Amino acid sequence: MKRLSWAAALLCITPAVVYAQSSVTLYGLLDEGLTYSSNQNGHSAWLLQSGGGSLSRWGLRGAEDLGGGYKAVFTLENGFDLSSGNLSNNGRLFGRQAYVGISSPYGTITLGRQYEEVAEMLSTVAAGLNWAVYFAHAGDVDNAGGSIRINNSVKYASPKIGGFTFGALYSFGGQPGQFSTNSVTSVGLSYTGINLPLYIAAAYTIIKNPYAAAFDSTAPRNIIYAPYVQSAESESIAGVGTSYKIGSASVAFEYTTTRFKKGFLGSDVRFDNYEANVGYFITPFLFAGAAYIYTHGKVGATSASPIYRAIDLYTNYFLSKRTDIYFAAELLKAAGSATQAQITLIPSPSSGQTQGLLRVGIRHRF
Repeated sequence: MKRLSWAAALLCITPAVVYAQSSVTLYGLLDEGLTYSSNQNGHSAWLLQSGGGSLSRWGLRGAEDLGGGYKAVFTLENGFDLSSGNLSNNGRLFGRQAYVGISSPYGTITLGRQYEEVAEMLSTVAAGLNWAVYFAHAGDVDNAGGSIRINNSVKYASPKIGGFTFGALYSFGGQPGQFSTNSVTSVGLSYTGINLPLYIAAAYTIIKNPYAAAFDSTAPRNIIYAPYVQSAESESIAGVGTSYKIGSASVAFEYTTTRFKKGFLGSDVRFDNYEANVGYFITPFLFAGAAYIYTHGKVGATSASPIYRAIDLYTNYFLSKRTDIYFAAELLKAAGSATQAQITLIPSPSSGQTQGLLRVGIRHRF
């Protein structure tokens, strides 16, 4: 009888030991608010809009200890519109991220749908990811706001060595007999200060046939660069960025350049983005920030030079560690050969050269 009791006890204990070596986390973010835009096709508009500060999502993240410093890891992340309940990312169930891989003392290799290195390395510097999606550069033409994810990709992320981290991604195009068609290659390098609150990063990505490989054969909704995606042979993005914290304040600078090869009438189209932002914690619960973004375009076939200037203001009050309310404002002014403006996430462009936005939202993390 005692032997049976001991056997039963071992059976009860053993699953607990196995499960203790693994973990699965359910997480998510809900963002909803009221948005006013000054000029959409000549008319002002009020919108109840999901995802103005951060795009709404939920996901599962897991790890299993394999021993010797190795772990199996995975992430499945869904994006959705809180206003309607519809799926985002062109209706994908796990359109934001979906990957599995192995982490080790020598780095992490993952396979699936993932972020390329410009989004991975430079988004932490940009106001568009940290404060409000509306602040992305010219409709996120450079993906510093992370609006593009890459299918069929293999990704490597190095461990941090002396403050440095290296990352690389390659996406297989899947075209028989044409290895490079629809492929994506991306590399990035970042440095996080060991004794200084300093961050520096640089990244480069090239996407072959971006209309299919990055945009699911659907033109982007923003008129600033939508006309050039469909005919482009490739889209190359390069950028550098840095941020530095001084007590309760932070300052950041970023430069990116995006080139659509043969994007218009057989000639290249280029957009250079410059951003400077500053943020300050007035109290531990109240944050305020401001950003200036300058975008200069060059259309090779016509020598047209569209120019966009954005002024962004942001404040955030934390009701708790998980819940905050925020206010965002942007004024986007088109100049040069550009005759219309369109802020990121606003459904329609302006009838003239100016579009403004005011937003008050609530955000909850779990």
